[in-house]
Amino acid sequence: MAKRKNTLTRFIEDIVDDTKDFVDDILDRAKDLETDVKDAVTDAVDDDEKSSSSEVANLHAAVAELTAKVNQLAELQLAGAKG
Repeated sequence: MAKRKNTLTRFIEDIVDDTKDFVDDILDRAKDLETDVKDAVTDAVDDDEKSSSSEVANLHAAVAELTAKVNQLAELQLAGAKG
């Protein structure tokens, strides 16, 4: 088995290689985090848009129901005034 010579240039090469691997790992994690954040924001916005349209539909239904009740009460009031 050959013994590895630990020269100054080999030492510097090892440091540079380890640093490069470290930076690559950090960049990969940052890219993953960026993708996850984009997906989360997109999901949140899509959920808000869906709930907003359903909320608007519910409001339209409530307004229609209230309008029907007001009309019914107005008819009852007219009938009571005539009678």
